[in-house]
Amino acid sequence: MATWGSLSWAECKPQIMQAKPATFTTPAPGQKETALIRPAQKGGSQGRLPGLRVKYVFLVWLGVLAGSWLAYVHYSSYAELCRGHVCRVVICDQYRKGIISGSICQDLCSLQQVEWRTCLSSVPGQQVYSGLWQGREVTIKCGLEESLSLKAGADVAPRRELVLFDKPTRGTSIKEFREMTLSFLKANLGDLPSLPALVGQVLLMADFNKDSRVSLAEAKSVWALLQRNEFLLLLSLQGKGHASPLLGHCGDLYVTEGVPRSSGPAATLPALLRPLLPPALHGALQQWLGPAWPWRAKIAIGLLEFVEELFHGAYGTFYMCETTLANVGYTAKYDFRMADLQQVAPEAAVRRFLRGRHCERSADCTYGRDCRAPCDTLLRQCKGDLVQPNLAKVCELLRHYLLPGAPAGLRAELGRQLRTCATLSGLASQVEAHHSLVLSHLKTLLWKEISNTKYT
Repeated sequence: MATWGSLSWAECKPQIMQAKPATFTTPAPGQKETALIRPAQKGGSQGRLPGLRVKYVFLVWLGVLAGSWLAYVHYSSYAELCRGHVCRVVICDQYRKGIISGSICQDLCSLQQVEWRTCLSSVPGQQVYSGLWQGREVTIKCGLEESLSLKAGADVAPRRELVLFDKPTRGTSIKEFREMTLSFLKANLGDLPSLPALVGQVLLMADFNKDSRVSLAEAKSVWALLQRNEFLLLLSLQGKGHASPLLGHCGDLYVTEGVPRSSGPAATLPALLRPLLPPALHGALQQWLGPAWPWRAKIAIGLLEFVEELFHGAYGTFYMCETTLANVGYTAKYDFRMADLQQVAPEAAVRRFLRGRHCERSADCTYGRDCRAPCDTLLRQCKGDLVQPNLAKVCELLRHYLLPGAPAGLRAELGRQLRTCATLSGLASQVEAHHSLVLSHLKTLLWKEISNTKYT
């Protein structure tokens, strides 16, 4: 066997070439070095592709999971909030049994001429739908007790009858029903000289078929309606132009004219997108998608007039206890309409809630969302008067609604007046003169800006 020193180059070369790794092979004559590098890069990319594919698959799976979760949450909230079918079944069952009656019962239950469209409910206990009746757009509202099942079972209607349609009882005379209604209105609106006229309106509405008598079913229906705070407000504000007119009822279901558009910043967005947007974008969307500034000024004037009505109304004083843009509605002609009266409360009801209520701080003396009274820390009881009047809360709302996009020559004065108005304080019952003066100045300022234009 030859030693290394005795081997020739021709004999050693095959052994050396076999011992070297392939990646260190000397390029053949005329072959570019890059040709040897390319296969190595291609092999590296192929090694990374499975990892990238796993990431893409994971991201797609995550997207599908998130989408499914959003769809489930939306469906669950819709199923909880939108139970118009239960309302319709319960109301029509009571109508067919002769327990209730009303001007739209036949169209709703027998002729099927009331069309239910979009669900607008914000709480399960108050069903709100847009609809169509007698060729015009309407809003359908129906109270639904929280304890009722999501499905209209056989025992739903009897329980509802026992709870809601229990008064007046059989044998009650019309005189007794009139006194019963007057006592109820006194307890909720206060002892006012105008209440007998309101009782007359209630009886006139109960006698929907104009036969000059009120049957037990008619009396039960109108009594159930009076228990609905919003209906009582609608009845008190009829003819003022800032609440939707009542068109008819069946039991405690009632129908109002039109579907007010909301001034809330997310009102123009699809329902699925609203929770996904940060609050900072809502103000910008209000300017881009909401009404033009002169239309907003017209809506604001209507809101200020509504505040004036609540303070100087024929049926006492009312407090706005949830002051948000979502409750500021308007018609196709940009006339103000209060979109939701659920949180507008009579003064008597608020005082009754606060009287003798135990408290540790002022936050314990809150009716609704923002009707707050002072807390007497010595007696640890709420006082009866509210700290902030309606106008101050509305002006704070209008600062965010009117100042963006306001004409340059108006912005400074409008901002000053709104700041003055928003700082109104003191007991609501003691600011009447200042309240009226500030409100009048604001209305005049806005009217001057839009008068003699197409916006009026």
